[in-house]
Amino acid sequence: MTSQSNDAMDHLMSEEMPSDSRQARQLARRQLITETVMLEGPMRIEDLTERFGISLMTAHRDLDDLVSRGLLRKTRGTVSAAPTSLIEASDVYRSSRQSPEKAAIAAAAAGFIEPGQAIFVDDSTTVLHMVPHLQDHAPLTVITNSLTMMNELRGLRDITLLALGGEFRNWCNAFLGRMTTNEIANLRADTVFLSMAAITDDMVFHQSSEMIDAKRAMLDAASKRILLADHTKFERRALHSLAALTDFDVVIVDDATPPAHIKRMHAKGINVFVAPRKHDKHMK
Repeated sequence: MTSQSNDAMDHLMSEEMPSDSRQARQLARRQLITETVMLEGPMRIEDLTERFGISLMTAHRDLDDLVSRGLLRKTRGTVSAAPTSLIEASDVYRSSRQSPEKAAIAAAAAGFIEPGQAIFVDDSTTVLHMVPHLQDHAPLTVITNSLTMMNELRGLRDITLLALGGEFRNWCNAFLGRMTTNEIANLRADTVFLSMAAITDDMVFHQSSEMIDAKRAMLDAASKRILLADHTKFERRALHSLAALTDFDVVIVDDATPPAHIKRMHAKGINVFVAPRKHDKHMK
């Protein structure tokens, strides 16, 4: 992720609407196009013309602007999201990133589970790394909206799986929407384990507003809140804020996290736990 891409997305999403109504509609449309491609993956340009009721010429003009900002890519009649930290929401993409760090963080997170508890786990690939450790803390009730997590947990001995329904979103392989948040609101858990796309100014962010709604519902329905965040999250930006780091009971990071970040969080009273990777004998 380049700083230019960060700045481009920031500018696009925070730019004030101009007074001219045509320009206002144009900016709003380009924001929607960006989010649509981010969430749904590569699309035919002709499909965008139908989706937004615009001409092919207008679609290309909008896309050329978004390409110039480093947000999207155009190839042979299709448009896709550029591989930046703002738009790497795909679970396929996320699963291949920072695996050693995620494994270390997940192992540390499992240490906060006690047998007999009910826990929320989100769709994040970091939390997914907790699966090999869960049976060591059984019996457990695990509540999730992640289809990937459901498939990993089904059939495990002494693990009661509560699957949250809703509208299925292929880009994250999870269920989201009002039905999902309503189901979460009717439950109470001991602990929630979740991860986010980015940490900026000691606030956590995600690209999808729908995902924010589901994660916030889990936060509200759990007694204890634990955030899992590898060091790259401090280098990223995303669109929608969820909560401050001070709202979490524990923030678990890996040992590649810059000391300045850890020192700053400690100074703010944030309970930071540094998870060592396997090749390290001691925590930094």
